[in-house]
Amino acid sequence: MKIVVADSNLIPHRPRLEAAVPSDARLSWHDSFDEAALIDDLRDADVYVGGKFTPSMASAAERLRLVHVAGAGTDSIAFDALAPDVLVANTFHHEKSIAEYVVAAAVMLRRGFVAQDTALRQGVWATSVYDDLLTQSNSLQGARVGFVGFGHIGHATWTLFRAFGATGAAVTGRGNVDAPSAGLDWAADVSQLGRLLVESDVVVVSAPLDDRTRGMIGADELRALGSDGVLVNVGRGPLVQEQALFDALSSSTIAAAAIDVWYDYPGPDGRGRPSALPFSELPNILMTPHSSGVSQQTFVGRVDDIADNITRLARGEQLRNVVAPAVGSKGSRA
Repeated sequence: MKIVVADSNLIPHRPRLEAAVPSDARLSWHDSFDEAALIDDLRDADVYVGGKFTPSMASAAERLRLVHVAGAGTDSIAFDALAPDVLVANTFHHEKSIAEYVVAAAVMLRRGFVAQDTALRQGVWATSVYDDLLTQSNSLQGARVGFVGFGHIGHATWTLFRAFGATGAAVTGRGNVDAPSAGLDWAADVSQLGRLLVESDVVVVSAPLDDRTRGMIGADELRALGSDGVLVNVGRGPLVQEQALFDALSSSTIAAAAIDVWYDYPGPDGRGRPSALPFSELPNILMTPHSSGVSQQTFVGRVDDIADNITRLARGEQLRNVVAPAVGSKGSRA
């Protein structure tokens, strides 16, 4: 069995993956996405591990049996170009790392620590202890947290918020969250998004991006969150309207935001602005480069999942976390 690996996030864990796959497997590693090199290497490959798979790669990979994404997102996989018997699987393990990010960001922004850091670098002690014009900040105890989307990320994040004494509510596309069993005050479908925003001090966005959710949070919704509200987006950038978010932050329509998912992404050199708008000039935003789920623990878990699925493939067993073809995924996405 030949396995082509083209995800640089897995390179630090190369020994672990190589030790965990079947002993007769041959691994071919690529430290960057070079389509031409990958096309050549895929001609006799059984498994491809990577986040991007193009139609040209599919045409060359005549022996391919599995495309395994080393993450949750499969939006860069050319599903239509794959042969009907090629499986596509993904893996998660990022929820706990993202949950840490969300709660840490909420604390930093709700307590004003980001602004205080900037001020103190200029010699200004920006706290109510030294400035009577400043108010005392709020902790997470008693904070009302609203979840837009409540999947595995929402559940993991809510576990941490509850430890701080927060209360919570959620809206989802299906509206099928059992609020009492989840420990939430209430849950509903997205028709109650306005209510969620009005009632929340911190809003966590982790919904999937599709035609129904794109731009679901705009100017009206941000006004509903209000001048004391904090927004944390770890879903996808376009879930929140770009101009509306910039305007709400620059006018203090909302208090602050932590944005880990963006509107523009860099090329292979890792350089490029995340938006055409000057978010970097705003004092009330925490900007991070889609890194909330990036940790050693995330990728160790993903390597183990990938190795397990490759072993299952070699044994003819059912794979886990299959997303295509649909018939192959029955019962596999619990």
